[in-house]
Amino acid sequence: MKARIETIQEIKLVGKKVRMSLANNQTQKLWQGFMPNRSAITNTVGTAFYSVEVHDSLDFFEQFNPTHEFDKWAAVSVSDYNTIPAELQKLIIPAGLYAVFLYQGKASEAATAYQYIYGNWIPNSDYRLDDRPHFALMGEKYKNDDPTSEEEFWIPIKKK
Repeated sequence: MKARIETIQEIKLVGKKVRMSLANNQTQKLWQGFMPNRSAITNTVGTAFYSVEVHDSLDFFEQFNPTHEFDKWAAVSVSDYNTIPAELQKLIIPAGLYAVFLYQGKASEAATAYQYIYGNWIPNSDYRLDDRPHFALMGEKYKNDDPTSEEEFWIPIKKK
């Protein structure tokens, strides 16, 4: 996997979040709770979905423990927060530098890609993790657990 480095501006998201761990994965429940509310969001920017992880600290990556909890979001980008459906919440992804990786394959097999990113690419790059949200961007080529599915993994970084 090759990375491209991108600087993003602040992104406003509206969605739903669930507190979970890798050992107690609630991703399917999260998306099932979000999708019925999706049509109530009238000011979306683009058509992609955001799967966002907000970790309490970078310790999550330094001392891996599958029971460490984090907030996971199912969300879409919006132009403003003037109208937020009552069932949903807002999240801001701050501006900053990201390493972006194109992942092709089944969502259920993405762990190998993440192991490469965190265990190989980051330690051998000129960057280190930054304490901002991590997210997957799922556009038109995303097909859930299909081997031809494509999504982008956005990893927050800063210079070493």
